[in-house]
Amino acid sequence: MSDDEEYTSEEEEVVEETREETKPPQTPAEGEGDPEFIKRQDQKRSDLDEQLKEYISEWRKQRAKEEDELKKLKEKQAKRKISRAEEEQKMAQRKKEEEERRVREAEEKKQREIEEKRMRLEEAEKKRQAMLQAMKDKDKKGPNFTIAKKETGVLGLSSAAMERNKTKEQLEEEKKISLSFRIKPLAIEGFGEQKLREKAQELWELIVKLETEKYDLEERQKRQDYDLKELKERQKQQLRHKALKKGLDPEALTGKYPPKIQVASKYERRVDTRSYDDKKKLFEGGYNTVYAENLEKSWQEKQERFTQRTKSKLPKWFGERPGKKAGEPETPEGEEDAKADEDIVEDEDEVEEEVVEEEDEEAEEDEEEEEEEEEEEEEEEEEEEEEEEEEE
Repeated sequence: MSDDEEYTSEEEEVVEETREETKPPQTPAEGEGDPEFIKRQDQKRSDLDEQLKEYISEWRKQRAKEEDELKKLKEKQAKRKISRAEEEQKMAQRKKEEEERRVREAEEKKQREIEEKRMRLEEAEKKRQAMLQAMKDKDKKGPNFTIAKKETGVLGLSSAAMERNKTKEQLEEEKKISLSFRIKPLAIEGFGEQKLREKAQELWELIVKLETEKYDLEERQKRQDYDLKELKERQKQQLRHKALKKGLDPEALTGKYPPKIQVASKYERRVDTRSYDDKKKLFEGGYNTVYAENLEKSWQEKQERFTQRTKSKLPKWFGERPGKKAGEPETPEGEEDAKADEDIVEDEDEVEEEVVEEEDEEAEEDEEEEEEEEEEEEEEEEEEEEEEEEEE
């Protein structure tokens, strides 16, 4: 059943309902014999039918217009879907080509790196073979080892450090590349029995030669390890003698770090907040200067505090000042101030004399301590010389 048929059936139902609603209630008296009334009713029905037909026709026109617009939109949507599918296909093709190009470039780069590594390993193998040949040709009377100059590579790392920093995959790859040109493939196709025997004999001789070289290198490495151990022991012995001569602990110079410098007395109980340079300057003869500067500074501070004190006179007690002796005349205001200043000057002179006496005493104590330290050092040196003579 089509849409038009459904719409027509619905329209008919609507028309019938409207007719029933608009139909006025008739009385049996009015409907029986009045022709005018019947004519008016028929006229109303016809007008209503015409109006409904106009509404339906207008609605059909509107519906047809909407269907046309909907059809156009659907066609436009279908075209857009087709164009979008084409664009997506082109984009996918472009991405695929880009991915293939990237993979191809990565593969080419990897092949280049493998080839460069192969060339480097071949050169290293040639150098190693040349070195082994030179070692064989050289006389055995020379030293068992030579100290080569350290070569720094990328990022300031040595070749040994770079070798340690390699991953397992890199080492495995280098091993495969190295073995690929060290172990030559056997070309034995089409060989007879005699040729195969000759090839087996040749391989056996090569194995014997390589085993001999391996044994020689192992023995040489053992000898080098022994020599290095002996040299380290000699170096430790020399450092022990050097430490004993300086009056240090025998193991002071054999450790990883040098011994600490004693820059203060071990009997000092105060926390030392001076820097290393300041402590070092004390042993260059600047301690007396520092002590005098500190003393002068403290003296200036005390003197300034004393001069800035508030001077107040004692109040009179029953008309007399306390401390005044009987029979003495009353002192004017100015004379009292002058007398007080004279007392202050006398006190300052006494303080200066006491400070000078303290400085002299401290200087004498420092000289006595230095003399005692020198005597102790001389005694220690004599004991060390006696011990060395006994050891000899």
